[in-house]
Amino acid sequence: MDRDYLADLFEPFGPVAIRRMFSGFGISADGITFALVLRDTIYLRADEATIASFESEGSQPFSYTTRQRTVTVASYWRLPDRLLDEPDELVEWSRAALAAAERAALAKARKPRKTKAESTKSASSSSRARKSTSPTGSSSKSIPSKPYSPKPSSSKSSSAKRPSAKGSSLKAVANRPRAEGRDKLAAKRSGSRRAPAK
Repeated sequence: MDRDYLADLFEPFGPVAIRRMFSGFGISADGITFALVLRDTIYLRADEATIASFESEGSQPFSYTTRQRTVTVASYWRLPDRLLDEPDELVEWSRAALAAAERAALAKARKPRKTKAESTKSASSSSRARKSTSPTGSSSKSIPSKPYSPKPSSSKSSSAKRPSAKGSSLKAVANRPRAEGRDKLAAKRSGSRRAPAK
């Protein structure tokens, strides 16, 4: 399908813009794309209100295959082949496709857009979340620090420092002979000093 063929096909519908995209064409009206032409097949925009009509015609949504999987684009369905020879019905289906595209554009416009500040805040929050996550995926838990408080001295340690009464008595007994010897020596010295001269 070339550009001229498509212009003639959609002429009953009204003026359309046909532009090259992907490996085919995009067909739009009033700046809204409502049809795609891919691999010589026309796909019309569809939604919940119109998909049943495509299913009743045995049509299928657009799909393509990658190396990993098959991707289905549920918003575009194949135009039934019989409509290529039915200009009036093609106009009705095209108008329904344009209405579906307009509803999708309106729903997209209603979604709130993030401001630059919100985007920056979201990015910084996600960055902090990544930093607080360990390599295994579990969040790291911080251990709360306990305020320092000196430990009270126990009775055991204080008793160890103070000599017991039993220990004091043992020292007194051990030192008693030395004290008695010093007293006797002192008495002898004083006696010798007091003795009268002959």
